[in-house]
Amino acid sequence: TIFQADIFNIRRLSSRMPLFSAAYVHCESAKKFASVHKNGSLYMTYPDFVQKFLGLYCFENANEDTVKQLGTIADYDKDGLISFEEFETFEGLLSLPDHAYRIAFDLFDVNGNGYVSFSEFKSVITVTTLHRQYPFNFDCDFIDLHFGKARDQIVSYEEFTQLIHDFHEEHALQAFQRSDKRNEGKIRAMDFINIMVQLKSNLLTPFLRDHLMQVVFGAEHGSHISFSYFNAFISLLNNMELLKKLIQARTGNDVHAPVTREELTNDAMSYNQLTPLEVDILFQLAKFLREDDCISYYDVKRMAPFDEYTSKYAPDTAARRVQDAVETRAEGRGRTFLLSILEQVYRFSLGAIAGAIGATAVYPIDLVKTRMQNQRTSTVGEVLYRNSWDCFKKVIRFEGVFGLYRGLVPQLVGVAPEKAIKLTMNDLVKDQFRDKKTGFIPLWAEILAGGCAGGSQVIFTNPLEIVKIRLQVAGEIATAQRVSALHVIRDLGFFGLYKGAKACFLRDIPFSAIYFTAYNHLKMRFADSEGYNNPGSLLLAATLSGAPAAGLTTPADVIKTRLQVVARSGQTTYTGVFDAFGKILREEGPRAFWKGSMARVFRSSPQFGVTLLTYEMLQRAFYIDFGGSKPSGSNILKRPEEAMPTNPDHIGGYKIATLSFDELESRFGLCLPKYKIAAGSGSG
Repeated sequence: TIFQADIFNIRRLSSRMPLFSAAYVHCESAKKFASVHKNGSLYMTYPDFVQKFLGLYCFENANEDTVKQLGTIADYDKDGLISFEEFETFEGLLSLPDHAYRIAFDLFDVNGNGYVSFSEFKSVITVTTLHRQYPFNFDCDFIDLHFGKARDQIVSYEEFTQLIHDFHEEHALQAFQRSDKRNEGKIRAMDFINIMVQLKSNLLTPFLRDHLMQVVFGAEHGSHISFSYFNAFISLLNNMELLKKLIQARTGNDVHAPVTREELTNDAMSYNQLTPLEVDILFQLAKFLREDDCISYYDVKRMAPFDEYTSKYAPDTAARRVQDAVETRAEGRGRTFLLSILEQVYRFSLGAIAGAIGATAVYPIDLVKTRMQNQRTSTVGEVLYRNSWDCFKKVIRFEGVFGLYRGLVPQLVGVAPEKAIKLTMNDLVKDQFRDKKTGFIPLWAEILAGGCAGGSQVIFTNPLEIVKIRLQVAGEIATAQRVSALHVIRDLGFFGLYKGAKACFLRDIPFSAIYFTAYNHLKMRFADSEGYNNPGSLLLAATLSGAPAAGLTTPADVIKTRLQVVARSGQTTYTGVFDAFGKILREEGPRAFWKGSMARVFRSSPQFGVTLLTYEMLQRAFYIDFGGSKPSGSNILKRPEEAMPTNPDHIGGYKIATLSFDELESRFGLCLPKYKIAAGSGSG
């Protein structure tokens, strides 16, 4: 425990073995905050450890007794000072899975004997603010059973974990009995609210605090709360994690999928931990979130205690800001017309970048697809390519590698606004039908949004497609005059650029309706248990969704291609969609409508896979909160050490030290006074 001697050895060893680097940092931290020199060693006082190192109770007029109580947790020999050995030992404790219970045990083990006596237990409970507000009666059966009637029994660590777990239920029971003046098994609604706010505040989210009075006074029991309702309400809040699992088991990873009262009751009965009364209370709360007598995983998360790792000692944590933003969006606040316009510009810009990247990645496949579709089997000598692979090889052989990218420039010029308006329109229409409270979007709205996205893109798609196609087929005949995009545009004119637009509508509307709907649902299926999508799951969902969308709309794509290419001498010409459909069917048979279907699938699937992945990742990397809806599947549950504020002196177990001390209150309800208690005052 002699710091100076250890520092030299640790420095020497750390230069040879990285394993000792953590020990070195610990030693340097201890040296930095230690203020007591004793017998050649450095020690931390309780204020050094709690206030300077951990950063707790760093405010004026902090309660010195509370700082001392927290400091004794790391002072294992209870001599009033924390040595380096004790400092390291406590860091190891923080790394244990049950560290919260062990910290609570060390708080009650005042004498450091390795057990808790009745006098030690009472000495800690009596200084908590909860005891001052609702004095706990130690002369009760609960204490008799744990410490014996003579109060001479001691409690080990394992026994203490159950004692502290059950203590607050006993405290709430005593508070109910004290409020039941007439011994009727009922208390006033206001007394119930006070008990919940004072004794069970750790279970109340902002949503529950805001609606607690409405739920209590709006229920059938009127102005009084029965003991059964009292127990059921507390039990429900304690079982929120179980509720999440029940709903998740039924809905998969769709956080907005509704579950009816009957479905949830049926599932709850199989676990035998939720009663019908608790389910009824749950749906009383759900009425403030939705109007359809259903509930979703998202709704339960809003009711449940914060499952993000937050701390009152760092009130501006990212998790709390995210929670506040969710509450704000759910209530429709902070959204202006200007913000809505800016959001669409933002989406349009990201969609343009994503579209350009996706198109470039798969352009060679698109060129092969176009040439295969334009190949006429009814014309003698017209068959240039046996299959898509043969076409790919011949393009490289006769036109070079750059031949695979013939027509790419106009494609990029057009694909940026095309994909941008497609992605933006899909998001915009979905937002119009999104439930303002739950975020749920019905299936028909998803199909409509996709269809609108497909229809809106034709204004950019058709000119782009006709120029691209004519450039792509220009290299098929070696003697053909080399043409440019500008030459094609001058030759077609403005209205000629929209030749085949009907076929374009016929292809793009069903394509987008199928694609975006499939993507939304596959994305939810591939999300993890917390609803988060990693890049791999996004790419897989986006790629798989393109297969049915591209394959089923191939006939419309064949007709569009035939209408937009320049027919060479001897080739059949077409005057419109129906004329093309009839002539292709008569001359080439039904199979002609599926020409290039495989190339189309292999082009569209990866293209939209890359495009949607890029779009989603850009939204995450450059996220701006416009007060609208955040991309689904983008929230990831952080580990405690990632969510807590960083401190370069806190490494290893000390990364979650602030959270761990906070859990004394949030998990066990051990609210110690924060400020000095003035003489004659009864609260801290």
